[in-house]
Amino acid sequence: MSAAAPEPVFAAPWHAQAFALTVHLHARGAFSWPDWAKTFGAVLAEHGLRRDLDGGDDYFLAWVEALERICARCDLAEAAALAELKAAWIEAYLATPHGAPVHLRGT
Repeated sequence: MSAAAPEPVFAAPWHAQAFALTVHLHARGAFSWPDWAKTFGAVLAEHGLRRDLDGGDDYFLAWVEALERICARCDLAEAAALAELKAAWIEAYLATPHGAPVHLRGT
């Protein structure tokens, strides 16, 4: 009898990418892990006040929001630039047929 394949650690590729980017930035010294934990904890608390968190997309949307905040606070990216990039991704996502890869204009 063969063992069942292990459950994936991340439910979606973007969850893994957000996690990996955070770990990479920390490893490069962009911010301390205690600073990350404090920022992420604050975002989770804010999100939890608005709705129940189920550990899926909602958790990783909070993760990305915390990453945006810490990148802006640590001067890794300007908040306005992050907002523009986020808006561009939303526009590209909404304009992409279901199942097709999402691409930003000009890339």
